[in-house]
Amino acid sequence: MTIITLEDIAQYRSQLSDLTEAKSALEAIADCEGDLEDAAISLAIQVGQQPDTSDYLDGLAKRCRVALCQDVFKEDLQNNQIAAAVKYLIQGKICPSILATPVVIYAVKQGVNKFCEPLNYQVKSNDN
Repeated sequence: MTIITLEDIAQYRSQLSDLTEAKSALEAIADCEGDLEDAAISLAIQVGQQPDTSDYLDGLAKRCRVALCQDVFKEDLQNNQIAAAVKYLIQGKICPSILATPVVIYAVKQGVNKFCEPLNYQVKSNDN
């Protein structure tokens, strides 16, 4: 279970104030007392998806990993700056726009290096 604080939510609200989908997602996260997984499941149901496991957010984040682990985003994410990555996921339609915010926050809270590590292994394996 990944929980973020009200302080985190306030910080993300200021970063994402120009994105309607992000504001709605942050409201859902706040309504779920900061529980990212619960909020993601609720948001997924709202957009017609049928999340069937408690690790739904983890699976969704993994599907977005290649996009989020690009060098252009990694430093920002390591510094808890999520706006560019959220916008990229929304504009690229990489995941449902309402779920982009919890996906990016989840990646940050897992630790960007740890989250991106499987891609580093894959690249190194292909070089051999």
